[in-house]
Amino acid sequence: MKKVHVIGAGLAGCEAANLLANRGYEVDLYEQKPQKYSPAHKSESFAELVCSNSFKASRLESAAGMMKEEMRRLGSICLDVAEQCKVPAGGALAVNRDEFSLGVTKRILANKNIEIVREEFTELDDSVPTIVATGPLTDGKLAEDLSRLTGTESLYFYDAAAPIVLADSLDYSKLFCQSRYDRGGDDYWNAPFDKAGYEEFWNQLVSAEGAELHSFEVDQPVYEGCMPIEKLAKRGIDAARYGPMKPVGLRNPMTGHRPWAAVQLRKEDAEGTMFNLVGFQTNLKFGEQKRVFTMIPGLEHAEFVRYGVMHRNSFLNAPKVLDDTLRIKGTDQIYIAGQLSGVEGYMESAAFGISAARFLSSRLEGREPAMLPPETMLGSLLRYLSSENKDFQPMGANMGILPPIGEIKDKKERYAAYANRGLLALEEFLKKESV
Repeated sequence: MKKVHVIGAGLAGCEAANLLANRGYEVDLYEQKPQKYSPAHKSESFAELVCSNSFKASRLESAAGMMKEEMRRLGSICLDVAEQCKVPAGGALAVNRDEFSLGVTKRILANKNIEIVREEFTELDDSVPTIVATGPLTDGKLAEDLSRLTGTESLYFYDAAAPIVLADSLDYSKLFCQSRYDRGGDDYWNAPFDKAGYEEFWNQLVSAEGAELHSFEVDQPVYEGCMPIEKLAKRGIDAARYGPMKPVGLRNPMTGHRPWAAVQLRKEDAEGTMFNLVGFQTNLKFGEQKRVFTMIPGLEHAEFVRYGVMHRNSFLNAPKVLDDTLRIKGTDQIYIAGQLSGVEGYMESAAFGISAARFLSSRLEGREPAMLPPETMLGSLLRYLSSENKDFQPMGANMGILPPIGEIKDKKERYAAYANRGLLALEEFLKKESV
């Protein structure tokens, strides 16, 4: 029986270990608890939920619901347990966090092909098939070893990310397309402010409520280039106008003049289905981000693919260091799963545990790994992580990464069409895989 190492018994690690064990592999699942706890973990149980107890929307015509249905069809252990211990949460799937962690732990411990190794894993060995799923607080000797394999500049320990919005939710009648001094073609859309509009925006920005940080995040160093937009704004009313909102080199064709200030929107993907707000990394609460940032001209009805974050988060620069099967480039048998690979969210992390295990088992069986169809949410997320992106930010499930489906104006109908198309594609994929 082939020996496989899975490092970390969070959601991703448990999914990977379970899938591999069920396919007949002997899995050593390394978990450092209770010998060592990260600053955010308290329980000895596996798949511990340290933040929210919600796995987001359940309805199929949502990005989160679509991905969960794909995971269900791929045999997710976490989703199965979550359904058994769910609590009322409207249209979301939320769980009793203790029951969930205990349920996953019992399932893992009951699997005869999984042996739990209660110790900190510190050094990677490419001669042993390995999946690293140590999560967003990866540190110490293992982080040093990952840096050795991927390059010190490719492992990030602090996530300073700007919000990302769907391109088709913007009002382009209020925007203009131009790079500063016309350098760079049509790489940027610009949201222009007049003086009164900017001052009202500034007032709301500096008074908006920030998100709570864990105690171990409070003293994290924030570099000048990663300054939260609200912190920069508090230096003075013109600080942002001399920073990411500077209007120099721009001319608004609707007025013929330089705007008082401007927010630049940069393509997040090659197709231009998503844009990020350049220089708008932030620590505001998500609700506050929506309230304040929809004051930006053209963003009044913006749909946020992800909100900005400023928190401790170890993740790899996936497009640079991982191949399209989540394997570290330059290695034969070391794969990355979960949030460390560059995804955001509980279910996304679990799904990438499934994906890494599928890819690894395919190669161990002498088959070239098959890629999930791009019409699926998981397939599109995998492609996002492996596509060239010089400004890579972690990403969660969202409709903006899926291939366009055509003109369906009603959003609910459009999203339902995305989901139905994706599940049909997955069904055909699984049929071919079983032959």
